[in-house]
Amino acid sequence: MTSKNVKPKKIILFIAALILLLLWARKPEQLGAAYSETEFLMDTLVTITVRGVGEEDAKTYVRAAFDEMGAVDEEMARREGTPLYKLNKAGGGALSQSMATVIAASIHWAEASGGAFDPTVAPLIDLWRVKDEPHPPPAAEDIADLLTGVGYLAVSFGADEKSIELNGRVLDLGGVAKGYAIDRAVKVLKDAGVGNFIVNAGGDLFVKGDKGERPWRVGIAHPRKPGELFAIVEPREGAMVTSGDYERYFIWEGKRYHHIIDPKSGYPAEGISSVTVTAPTAMAADAVATAVFILGAEQGLAFLEGTQGAEGMVISSTGEAVKSSGFDHAAPEASSR
Repeated sequence: MTSKNVKPKKIILFIAALILLLLWARKPEQLGAAYSETEFLMDTLVTITVRGVGEEDAKTYVRAAFDEMGAVDEEMARREGTPLYKLNKAGGGALSQSMATVIAASIHWAEASGGAFDPTVAPLIDLWRVKDEPHPPPAAEDIADLLTGVGYLAVSFGADEKSIELNGRVLDLGGVAKGYAIDRAVKVLKDAGVGNFIVNAGGDLFVKGDKGERPWRVGIAHPRKPGELFAIVEPREGAMVTSGDYERYFIWEGKRYHHIIDPKSGYPAEGISSVTVTAPTAMAADAVATAVFILGAEQGLAFLEGTQGAEGMVISSTGEAVKSSGFDHAAPEASSR
C-alpha cells in the first residue's frame, strides 16, 4: 500500500510566489515598474501583478481586486454560514445577482457539455474526501446511492431567475466560482484603467497587456514531474485555466484518486492528467476545462472545437499532448522532454 499527501504543494506554491515577489522587489526596472501582491484565497495562492501604474495607485487597485475575489469566496464557498451553504440547507430560495449569474452559467455549461460539467456533484465530492489524508475509496454501493441525488436537470429557476428550487440537489460552485472571482478582479482593474496586469489564482489566470518589452509568459505544470513545466504559454489577452489530476488527490494501493468527479459514474474521471483552456472569461475557461477533463480526450477536443472562443491542450494520462486547432501559443518546455 502506498499513499501520498498533497499538502506540501501549498508550501511549494508559497515559496515560489515569495521568490517571484523578492525578484520583483529587487529589480523593478526590469519589469516595467511591476507591482505585485499575493494572498491565500479560495484554497489557493492568488497573485495579482500590475505594471505601468504608480505604486500607491497600484496598491489601491490591487487591494480592491482582492476584495472582490474575497467577496465571491464569502458568498459561494460551501463552508458553514455562507449564502451558498444556507441556500443548500433551505433547498432553494432567493438569489443575489452574483449568485444567479454563477448558477445560471453553471447550468448553461452543464447543458452545453451534455452533463459532463454538473454543479450538483457536491454529495460525491463530500463522499470522496480528496482533501483528507489517503484513505480507501468509497464503497460502490455508497456511490450508487448518492448518484440518485445528482443531476442538474432537477434544479429549476423561478420565472424571473431571481430564485431557485434545488429539488433535493446540493450545489457546489467550485467549478466556476474561482473563474468568476478572477473575472470580478479583472473588471476592477480594467475599470481603474490598468492596461497591463495578470491575475493568477493557483494557475487559473487572466492576462491583459504585456510585461514591458515581452508578453506575459506562463508555465503549464508537468502533471507527473513535480516542479517541472510541460510547456510555456504566452497567452493573448483573456483567461487561461488548467485542471489536473495532480492538484488535489490521494494515492491508495497504487491508484490515483483526484477531485474531478464524473457526475455520471460517481468516480474520478480517467484518461486525462491535465487540461488547459483559454477563453474570453475565466468563468467560461473554468467550466470548459472541467467538462473537457471529464469527457476525455476525444470527446473533450470535439467539445473544445465546438465552443466559440475556447481553445485548449489536453495531456492524456500516458503523457501525450493534443491541442485544439486554434491553440497555437504553447511551446514545449525543455525539461519535459
